Amino acid sequence: MFGDMMGMMSKLKEAQKKVEETKERLHTVLIDEISNDEKLKVTITANRTLKSISIDDELLQDKEMLEDYLILTLNKAIEKATEVHETEIAAVAKEGMPNIPGMDMFK
Repeated sequence: MFGDMMGMMSKLKEAQKKVEETKERLHTVLIDEISNDEKLKVTITANRTLKSISIDDELLQDKEMLEDYLILTLNKAIEKATEVHETEIAAVAKEGMPNIPGMDMFK
């Protein structure tokens, strides 16, 4: 009636393990974002951990401009990292999900 419940549970545990392994691997995936004029560069991981910031000396002279650059550039980097993170996790989760009728969550 319910099919192979033990097999499904095993497959779910395996999928969970693969998701955790992918999350760990994403700590090593680096994403660089550079401002349009290349005065600011940030590097973050696909898990959205900030790794480095490089600031042109000119930006250090204007606090408000530096703040604007940081906000814009960091937001772009976070957006890219989120896309990579969600795509990778979804792919691993979909791959490991057992085929349960009526539970097609990843169309």
